[in-house]
Amino acid sequence: MTRKRFSLLTRSLAAVAVVGSLALTGCASSSDAAISAGTEADPIVIGIVSSGEEYWKTFTAKAEEAGIHVELKNFSDYQLPNQGLADGDLDLNQFQHLQFLADFNVKTGNDLTPIGATAVYALDLYSTKVTDVADIPDGAEVAVPNDASNQARALLVLQDAGLVTLKDGGNSFSTAADVIADESRVAVTALKADQTPAALQDPKIYAAIVNNDYVPNLPAESQKPIYSTDASSSANDPYINIWVARAEDKDNETFAKLIEIYHDTEVTDGVIEASGGTGIIKSETPAELQEILATIEKNQKAQG
Repeated sequence: MTRKRFSLLTRSLAAVAVVGSLALTGCASSSDAAISAGTEADPIVIGIVSSGEEYWKTFTAKAEEAGIHVELKNFSDYQLPNQGLADGDLDLNQFQHLQFLADFNVKTGNDLTPIGATAVYALDLYSTKVTDVADIPDGAEVAVPNDASNQARALLVLQDAGLVTLKDGGNSFSTAADVIADESRVAVTALKADQTPAALQDPKIYAAIVNNDYVPNLPAESQKPIYSTDASSSANDPYINIWVARAEDKDNETFAKLIEIYHDTEVTDGVIEASGGTGIIKSETPAELQEILATIEKNQKAQG
C-alpha cells in the first residue's frame, strides 16, 4: 500500500515536471534562440535592406569558400530587422547605424549589440526638380525620414544647407517639431524612409533626404545629391553602420569571421561602388562600437 502511494506520487510529480518544462519552453525568451550552424542545411540568417547590391553576392560566395553558408533576408521596412533579431528569427542583421540601434534598444528594452563596423554614409539631399539648394523656392516642402535617428540627422543636414533653423541649434534627438517655422526657408514633411524617393513625385515636395539604401529608387538622372555633408567627420560616429547580434552572441567566432570576410577588399570595393563613392569603410572594434552605443543610449535616456 505504501509502495503504491509512493508510485502514484512519483508519477504525479513527474507529470508536474513535464507540464512545467513545457510551460517554460513555451515562454522561452528570445535570448534562448539557437544560432544557425552556418551549414548548407542550416545557414546563418542575416537581415539586410539591400539584397540587390552586387557586393552581397561577393560576400556570400566568399563566406561559402570559408565554409560558412549564409541566407540573406531582405526587408523594406527599417523597423523589422531588429525585432526579427530580438525574436530569434535572424542570427545577425546589417542595415543600421549606432544611433538607430540605440533608439530601438532604449524604446524596447532590448540589448542588441554591435559586433563589427561596416561604413559611414553621407545622408544627402536629392531632388527631381532642381539641381541646386538655392533654387528650392521659399515655403517649399522637403521630405525627411520619420524614424527618430535618421530624422534628427536629416534635420541637421537641412540646417547645414541653410534650409531650416532648429530649436537650440538642434541635436541628434531633434524632430520636425523643433523646426522654427518663421526662421526657416522650407517646411518639413516626415515620411517612412522608403517613401522619400517616391515623395519627389509630389509637385509640392522639391527635395528629400534619402537614405543611401533607397537612392537607387530615384530616377537615374536624379541620383546625384544637390547637397552633401562630410561623412568622414568624427561627428558622424553615431552614424557608423554596424553588424548587430544578440548580446549573448557577441563573441561568436563564426560571426567574427563573417565580419572579417565583409572587410575583404573585393567586398568593400563593391560597398563603395554601390554607395556611389559616398561610403567610407570603418574598422572600429566591437568594444569601441559598444562604447559609442552606450553613450548614445545614456544620452537618449536622459532626454526622457
